[in-house]
Amino acid sequence: EVQLVESGGGLVQAGGSLRLSCAASGFSFDDYAIGWFRRAPGKEREGIACISSSDGSTAYIDSVKDRFTISKDNAKNTVYLQMNSLKPEDTAVYYCAAEREVLRLGVKAFRRVLFDYWGQGTQVTVSS
Repeated sequence: EVQLVESGGGLVQAGGSLRLSCAASGFSFDDYAIGWFRRAPGKEREGIACISSSDGSTAYIDSVKDRFTISKDNAKNTVYLQMNSLKPEDTAVYYCAAEREVLRLGVKAFRRVLFDYWGQGTQVTVSS
């Protein structure tokens, strides 16, 4: 059974940091790209970062690329999202997702791909 389990969300003040984790199981981790997505209240879900589990290449949207870092630990089948300098507008439910097609297209195409597997999400709330 494919599972993606996010953890590490919580309440933090603006300017603070959080590290989210995405633990994957039930599929060949090295054959997938893992993306982080978020859905803010009243907004559509957006892809914010992606990493290839095979070569470690990464992609970010402009609004997070100087503040967030996506990384992976293949030995643990886990992807992380280090979030620094958090802003109230980062408040959202954060999801990780896995998709093979991204490896063929390149991680920069991740926002155009429909991801197959999703976690349940973790809430991040940034207070002002």
